[in-house]
Amino acid sequence: MVTDSLVKLSEVTDVYEVTGEYDIVCLLRTESILAFREVLKNKILKIPGVKSTVSSIVLYTHKRDRKPVSE
Repeated sequence: MVTDSLVKLSEVTDVYEVTGEYDIVCLLRTESILAFREVLKNKILKIPGVKSTVSSIVLYTHKRDRKPVSE
């Protein structure tokens, strides 16, 4: 399964199964755009089942709250 392979990558911080146009949203952190390119090209695109990717780069973080949702 694609998600099982993604969670094993050290650069990956979050993996979500989602509804809508895409099946999976994956967040990762790298030190540079070049490092991102290498992870994408040499790891993510080689995972069986990955047919295509769409990438967005975070330019600035205004807020990042990791608190769990209250039940």
